[in-house]
Amino acid sequence: MYYVNKIFSEKCNRYYVGFCADMGARLARHNAGMVTATKNCRPYTQKATRQFPTATEDRKEEASIKKQKRSKYLECLMEGNWSIRPD
Repeated sequence: MYYVNKIFSEKCNRYYVGFCADMGARLARHNAGMVTATKNCRPYTQKATRQFPTATEDRKEEASIKKQKRSKYLECLMEGNWSIRPD
């Protein structure tokens, strides 16, 4: 299985969206500073995850989320409203 995950840094008040096959290992890499895009805002906490059967579906969802670039949309997803796309 593959996962789209949303993690949050209280230090920078910033969300990060990504995909992976092992959520626990990926979050550990973010918090260890091994991911360039997130190393300056550690630590991160996992806020939401959605599971997909294929990597292709996973990457499409990640790209769709990243195109929104809005915290309101990410917060809507974290409440379980994956099918709602706010304007």
